[in-house]
Amino acid sequence: MTGDRPRVFVTRQVPEGALAPLEGWAEVEVWPEFLPPPREELARRLAAVDGVITMVTDRIDDRLLAAAPRLRVVSNCAVGYDNVDVAAARRRGIVVTHTPGVLTAATADLTLALILACARRLTQAEADLRAGRWTTWHPLQWLGLELDGATLGIVGLGRIGRAVARRARAFGMRIVYFSRRRDPAAEAELGAAFRELDQLLAEADVVSLHVPLTAQTRHLLDRQRLARMKRGAILINTARGDVVDEQALVEALHSGHLGAAGLDVYSREPIPPDHPLLQAPNVVALPHIGSATERTRWRMARLAAENCAAVLQGRRPPHPVPEMR
Repeated sequence: MTGDRPRVFVTRQVPEGALAPLEGWAEVEVWPEFLPPPREELARRLAAVDGVITMVTDRIDDRLLAAAPRLRVVSNCAVGYDNVDVAAARRRGIVVTHTPGVLTAATADLTLALILACARRLTQAEADLRAGRWTTWHPLQWLGLELDGATLGIVGLGRIGRAVARRARAFGMRIVYFSRRRDPAAEAELGAAFRELDQLLAEADVVSLHVPLTAQTRHLLDRQRLARMKRGAILINTARGDVVDEQALVEALHSGHLGAAGLDVYSREPIPPDHPLLQAPNVVALPHIGSATERTRWRMARLAAENCAAVLQGRRPPHPVPEMR
């Protein structure tokens, strides 16, 4: 590699053409394997590069950063950045960036898909059909929740939360929300009503989580708060797994207190196939595919490349993480 050009390591293959902002002036190396680089390999690569484009599965902690003297930017290809020790990076003058906005529609679409799948018990009905348990039409079989007139409680009314609310209104749902601060403009647009969190949990037929994982939101829905939800209510999580106490969620599902859960994120990913969550018949479980459309994954990688290029060229990146603004 040419010594006078900045070096960038990309921890996973990305859609074709997405790395164009780095081409021609930076030395770019892409990890070729399907699985992410092992920690030892990641440490070795980071020690020799000026920038890294990371995925949500890459844990970039203080120890890795301490062994990367050249590193100037960690460009996370995700909206969330809980996989990066932002404080440790800041102490070392390393800029951390992320990719907000570009995956709003895809994640909102998937959230609605999970709401519908849980409300109408689609996976249970399909499993019964495939197993030969559908023996006749019966007026009391596979009864679910009708969305028209039901209340959707949105926890975190950011870009994705608002996009979910717009979609839910088309189904006739009533919107209540909880955020750190009220949003009068969103209330006017969406006809949404602000609620304190405990009040929202008691009122909503469906609760959908759209908050980042921070020290304040870890286990935001703990055993006590899950118990405050309406009996038979549905919980949707496309945010981060640790926003919910998973053991408490398992208990609430198996006891019948919650009617269903639609999950795209987990405390440990990949979630083990024998995990108790996956043993509950009222769980719709997906393998973290919230952003999995061709357009969105390309746009995420392109924005990550643009963020990385800006820092290495001495410019302000389009999307530094909020703590670094």
